[in-house]
Amino acid sequence: MAFSVKNKRGDTFYLHSKDVELANNRERTIYFFSKEQKAGVMNSLPSGWEVYETENGLPVLRRTDKDRSMDQSPSKSKSKS
Repeated sequence: MAFSVKNKRGDTFYLHSKDVELANNRERTIYFFSKEQKAGVMNSLPSGWEVYETENGLPVLRRTDKDRSMDQSPSKSKSKS
């Protein structure tokens, strides 16, 4: 059964994935939601990701806090002299 999410308006969205080639010839998997089940529909949420609903009611995937901290470089503070 396909992974689905209902938003605050009651609309059902299905999670999909697709492998795309980037401009630098690397491949990346993208995730997106659609109101219809199409090719690439997923059965479960990928590990390390969570569903977030925007103010407009659209579901999006975002990394969990643990995974997000690994992707961000340490911030550099500027000191005033």
